[in-house]
Amino acid sequence: MRFDVAVLVFLSVIPAVIAGRQTPLWEDIVMPATEEVVRNPFDTSNYGKLQLNNGLALSPQMGWNSWNFFACNINEAVIKETADALVSTGLADLGYNYVNIDDCWSSLLRNAEGELVPDPKTFPSGIKALADYIHGKGLKIGIYSDAGYPPMRDALNSTGHTIFYSLCEWGQDDPALWAGKVGNSWRTTDDISDSWASMTTIADLNDQWASYAGPGGWNDPDMLEVGNGGMTYPEYRAHFSIWALMKAPLLIGCDVRHMTAETLEILSNKEVIAVNQDPLGVQGRKVSTEGEDGCSQVWAGPLSKKRLVVALWNRCSKSVKVTAKWKDIGLESSTKVSVRDLWKHEDVLENVTGDLAAKVDAHDCKMYILTPAGYTSPI
Repeated sequence: MRFDVAVLVFLSVIPAVIAGRQTPLWEDIVMPATEEVVRNPFDTSNYGKLQLNNGLALSPQMGWNSWNFFACNINEAVIKETADALVSTGLADLGYNYVNIDDCWSSLLRNAEGELVPDPKTFPSGIKALADYIHGKGLKIGIYSDAGYPPMRDALNSTGHTIFYSLCEWGQDDPALWAGKVGNSWRTTDDISDSWASMTTIADLNDQWASYAGPGGWNDPDMLEVGNGGMTYPEYRAHFSIWALMKAPLLIGCDVRHMTAETLEILSNKEVIAVNQDPLGVQGRKVSTEGEDGCSQVWAGPLSKKRLVVALWNRCSKSVKVTAKWKDIGLESSTKVSVRDLWKHEDVLENVTGDLAAKVDAHDCKMYILTPAGYTSPI
């Protein structure tokens, strides 16, 4: 059973830089103004009001967490084998570099000095030896604890090490409104479960806090369920697409030692990962809904180099045509874009104006990057 207040602290070493966007906000990079009035759907007005600015989390954290698959059934062998698998599958090279030990690693009783100690049956070598093993793989370690928020922040800072502080109070006190001064990410929802209903509900709850996220502090809708068996391949692909677009932490929640080819295909999509890690750091969000109960949805967000990511998400029970209209994604109607499909890994359209539409199967998601026609990257 998980405690009332939780924290995962991620241990890392980083350059001495200050968190902040390295490129302008979306308001500064839209097409030149004309007489047409275009609504900006990507409000970032609350970003930075409560910024920790410790140089961490310039992009959302990536890695693996033990809870979703193992819950309390963890031990040091599982953690070591997971670290090995992250490396051998190539996931570590893609950025999945945190190995996070969730609840149930510690003994029920503290030692004579009042310190938490690992369970001697499941972690007989101790956490220091395990951390050394993980660091030896070129990875980082995270560990679950339980404490008041500012006191834990201050205790971590007093170590002299730069430590990523990931808060979890399940969104009960609207942490987006205050947690940026305390940690680098904050859970916005209750725990996810491996079901379509849970995943879609959590996506909607996290969406309302989009304007508060950015480099240095991220909304966290909980770990990924991809590969745990409770959803279909299209549903997992949608799950991964929307989490990436929302700039959510990409923390794998399955047993990476025994993944299917389909699971690895989803988790290793470099183009979708690049959306999540884009340096502009603006959380994408739901911009339009149509159909019964709003099940035909468009989610979108700005990216660096004047690009947009657009997800056509069909949450209906049958195939539907989903349309992204330029006015809903902040583009003038005359703007021409090229379109790249991130799941097909190919450029599919050129000089598109007005809208982008596609037939999407039930519970599936198509994901595209739109690039203004004639734009040449300076890099």
